[in-house]
Amino acid sequence: MAADITPTPTRLTNVSEQMTHIEELADAIRAGQRTSVSRAITLVESRRDDHRSQARVLLNNLVSHPDSRVGKAVRVGISGVPGVGKSTFVEALGTHLTKTDHKVAVLAVDPSSVRTGGSVLGDKTRMAHLSVDPNAYIRPSPSAGTLGGVARATSQAMTILEAAGFDVVLVETVGVGQSEITVAGMVDTFLFLTIARTGDQLQGIKKGILEIADVLAVNKADGERVREAEVTARELSGALRLVYAGTQDWVPPVLTCSALESTGIDTVWNRIIRHREFMGPKGVAEKRTSQQGDFMLSLVRDELEQRLLRDPSVAAVREEAKRALAAGELTAGAGADAIVEALDAATIARASASD
Repeated sequence: MAADITPTPTRLTNVSEQMTHIEELADAIRAGQRTSVSRAITLVESRRDDHRSQARVLLNNLVSHPDSRVGKAVRVGISGVPGVGKSTFVEALGTHLTKTDHKVAVLAVDPSSVRTGGSVLGDKTRMAHLSVDPNAYIRPSPSAGTLGGVARATSQAMTILEAAGFDVVLVETVGVGQSEITVAGMVDTFLFLTIARTGDQLQGIKKGILEIADVLAVNKADGERVREAEVTARELSGALRLVYAGTQDWVPPVLTCSALESTGIDTVWNRIIRHREFMGPKGVAEKRTSQQGDFMLSLVRDELEQRLLRDPSVAAVREEAKRALAAGELTAGAGADAIVEALDAATIARASASD
């Protein structure tokens, strides 16, 4: 088994030493060493400049290796209404997959950490059985401060997990909202979970969610709720027929399942695979290429935001603009122009200094 080595920027004295450590870390990841996988994900989540630089070298190493497994996994995003039982479902699906010789990784994205600056380890406690499965790996994914940070950390974590040999990556988003769009832009198939409700079965499910979902499943279809779940599934199917009327696109199937009783889970997985077959290898490749293009622009926006926050001269202009705005001496538009001009000036000065 490869040695457990991860780059430690403060202790690396030269470029050659850094490259050696990164190559050893990459070898350990390809060998499937879980501790090295965890440390590599921590590296790509970091906002430090030296860590980001090392992460880029590491990711390039993993992607360009002759035997790279990056890009070969099935990537599935999972979201749903509050109280739908996402973690129970993910554990049931993950367990079903590991029993059929798959290696499963779970990345849990918590959009609430955009406000708190981190993510909690609750998913490991809620997935008690899957978390100790030798063929499964669970990792909460902090936001790095923004939903752009979510995209960067999660997308790069998927690269590491695929390089380590995980052939199914499940990305669970905790809650609803913009994070669903973010996750849908990183996966091949987006699964939306809901539950049977009294009254209006479609209450709380926006049309936009129906447009990004590739498969829908009504969870908690067990006991006395089986019939309610079936009614909800029929109503959702009717709504989807309206959304996709007149198109030749994939029409998302609506299924019923019980994560608690592990019933219908295999059917959900089969529909996920059927969706991939509908797209075909070319369709999957085109979708991922488009996603990588969007991701590239997301990284550009993230980098520009970091420069706005880090550069002392820009920070000084930003604080002065805030003061003037509060005093009624400046409009928001004029303040934005001043900050952008300061960023341009700082960029020019940095370029001149490097010549």
